[in-house]
Amino acid sequence: MKVAHRKLLLSLALLWLTASGAQVVNPTLRQDDSFPQNNNFPNDPNRETRDVGQVITDPNLKITDYKIISHQRDTTFLDTTLTIEKEYRYNFLRQDDFELMPFANIGQPYNRLGADLRRVSPFPGIGASARDPNYIDREEVSYYNVATPTTDLFFKTTLEQGQLLDAMVTTNFSRRTNLSLAFKGFRSRGKYQQEEVTSGNFRATFNHQNKKGTYTMRAHIVAQDILAQENGGLANSEAQFESGDSDFTDRSRLDVRFNNVQNQRNGKRYYLDHSLKLLGKKSDSTVSSSGVYLGHQLTYETQWFQYNQNTNNTAYFGDAIFTPVKDQAYLKTFDNRLSLHWENKYLGKLGGFAQLFDYQYFFRSILITEEQTIPSNLSDSEVLTGAFWEKSFGPISLQAEGGLGLIGDLTDSYLNAHIRMPLGEKFSLDAGIHHSARKPNFNMLLYQSGYVNFNWDNSSSFENEQVQSLFGRLESDRFGTIEARLSTISNFSYFASSATAEQIGEGREREFIRPVQQSDQVSYLRLKYQKEFKFGSWALNNTVLYQEVDQSADVLNLPTLVTRNTLYFSSEVFKKAMYLQTGVTFKYFTSYYMDAYNPLMAEFYVQNQEKLGGFPMLDFFINARVQQTRIYLKAEHFNSFFSQNNFFAAPDYPYRDFVIRFGLVWNFFS
Repeated sequence: MKVAHRKLLLSLALLWLTASGAQVVNPTLRQDDSFPQNNNFPNDPNRETRDVGQVITDPNLKITDYKIISHQRDTTFLDTTLTIEKEYRYNFLRQDDFELMPFANIGQPYNRLGADLRRVSPFPGIGASARDPNYIDREEVSYYNVATPTTDLFFKTTLEQGQLLDAMVTTNFSRRTNLSLAFKGFRSRGKYQQEEVTSGNFRATFNHQNKKGTYTMRAHIVAQDILAQENGGLANSEAQFESGDSDFTDRSRLDVRFNNVQNQRNGKRYYLDHSLKLLGKKSDSTVSSSGVYLGHQLTYETQWFQYNQNTNNTAYFGDAIFTPVKDQAYLKTFDNRLSLHWENKYLGKLGGFAQLFDYQYFFRSILITEEQTIPSNLSDSEVLTGAFWEKSFGPISLQAEGGLGLIGDLTDSYLNAHIRMPLGEKFSLDAGIHHSARKPNFNMLLYQSGYVNFNWDNSSSFENEQVQSLFGRLESDRFGTIEARLSTISNFSYFASSATAEQIGEGREREFIRPVQQSDQVSYLRLKYQKEFKFGSWALNNTVLYQEVDQSADVLNLPTLVTRNTLYFSSEVFKKAMYLQTGVTFKYFTSYYMDAYNPLMAEFYVQNQEKLGGFPMLDFFINARVQQTRIYLKAEHFNSFFSQNNFFAAPDYPYRDFVIRFGLVWNFFS
């Protein structure tokens, strides 16, 4: 781990010690338990004399007073229970990876088993999308409002040398002001040669509201560094892996394509979101928040992606312009959004906005060939305008936002609309529509590389991708949850090899990977069903995904069926001092033309030569909860002992063998 990463971890530890003073030992804290009296801001000498709207001593303080606020301002609370959903989220990403297929090593790319064609941002990104799962976007940052200083520690073992630690500490200086610091440090050497991954993700958040409630602000700083060795996959997977030869049970003995390659994705972001009430009454617990508000959001972000190779590999990527190869792409963006909205109980929240987006995507050279000239940058300013509306009609809530591009050619328009409503006493419905029309990622529009065939300028020839999506979610405690989504996309952009049949036969298809736009429309239907059946202390949790793609060419390849089924037992043990959960998870997806991986650009590309999948993955787990600590132990893919070696995450990239990993999540309340 880098020296800077160690300094950040030390800073987190010092802040936690400063904020908490002496650690208060709490009794076992369940979701309905209260903290001891006088534990509310214990280090605050003025806690008994605070003004109205500030924190005072509360003997009934509960875990629900420890709030987590999302970017979309949805509020949840710190959940210290142990559930099967926590088991699904106890992984490198800290989210359910049901629709993802991980590579052999922790922190490596994830192939997709499902797709969500909806666009979160109206603007393109830098690309290198295989690194997206470990890159924290603006919309993924959480903010906090906690009654006492709180710490969340996540630890899990990795493969061979290294560990995974995600530490967060947050404290409220008053009920209206919160600060949090977090750092996720990671290293895993892996079982195969040349696949070590290290990363560091630092986050700092701040949110504040003034005493009168007329000004609110939140901000964050995120700094990220993701560094990975790339081995290019197995050089002879059929003979050394699929054959099951006992000489290659030690995976470090298998031949790989590269031994001197790494890629790296870095980013820094500064974000500010604040609003001022211009007209209206005070906002507190007894007065309506009606009034006129002026809002401003500012985001400044720098990113770069780098590919390093000490000696070129012409047998894999074709002819090289120079040696060593060191490709570097940079993106700087400055996003300013100014909004004005009116809020009252009759209209809800109704407003409009204007947005200025400045971007500079660039390389440090201009490439001139006999066929074309590859410029060094794409830079310009985009201007958008739009409107938004939020309104609740009793239990029914509506949200809508749309934008239209006025200046620039990156974005044409977008629309998101959503409704939540109950259907009788047993069902609830979430439904909505999505539309977006924008250019694909920058690395598809312009790219420069030390390899001849990986240089292109599509900035004037590629059209806007147009996505339309209808989706709905019907939820019932008795019947389970079913989700449906129908999406269509025009000008679908993807990476694929343009190699001829002869070149593919010679094993040269990777030399000709380029971005492509599909002129015909692609339609995508997905149905996802979730239901848990309980039998006393036993439970069977089921998730099934069905997918169908209508396309003139195989450009969006997905498995028809993905299923995950967990049979588990839960019970209090040791006179209710511990809550225990143990079981087996079965995961399976049908075979399909799984996307292949290109380490040069950290992108997946479409291939239609080899079908992969159709193998089961069985995990055995034992989890326990003691007070606010959740302990996890898992035997991953234990059926690899007696199954065929046909488990791949991408062509030439196997899924991991049997491994036992453990760790914990620990919450402190001071």
